Amino acid sequence: MTKSVVLASASPRRTALLKQMNIAHTIQPADIDESPRDNEPPKELVARLASEKAQAVKACLEDQQAMTDDKVILASDTLISFNGQSVGKPEDKADSKRILTMLSGKTHDVLTAICVLDNAQQQTQVIATSVTFAALTDEQIDAYWETGEPADKAGSYAIQGIGGEFVVSINGSASAVIGLPLYETRQLLNAFGVVS
Repeated sequence: MTKSVVLASASPRRTALLKQMNIAHTIQPADIDESPRDNEPPKELVARLASEKAQAVKACLEDQQAMTDDKVILASDTLISFNGQSVGKPEDKADSKRILTMLSGKTHDVLTAICVLDNAQQQTQVIATSVTFAALTDEQIDAYWETGEPADKAGSYAIQGIGGEFVVSINGSASAVIGLPLYETRQLLNAFGVVS
């Protein structure tokens, strides 16, 4: 039986990465509350959010009587872990400036969780990648905000875009920083019977 993949995300970056892997898929964005729980460590938060996105899409498909045994749901979530704290998307320009100033000249971890589930099982993995930033000036941060790129990105930057100019080094999966770790995603989907 050929399995079909449902991507529980509206992210154009995740779609592009799946296409790069030659994995055909449909898109069904998940609408969940992404608020962290009190004292929830970043690794637990990112894993929970990926899992909840997958579960939300599964419930939606079940409501439509469309969750069949040949469907596999893939969900992902990405956030920044800095000094043990979760850093998500900026709320506004001031928050973006706060985040980028905090990351300036330092190393942070990008945590990307992937969750795959079908009617029989569910598996979640968290991939950590260390990213070191150059020292940023206020002028650089202000100019970057004006590009519009940081507004909807975890950690207020896009490594595949202009924000890549701030990155001195990366240790781990570059594609995970963009939103989907290619190697681990392929392994997990293969384990669920998805082959391309």
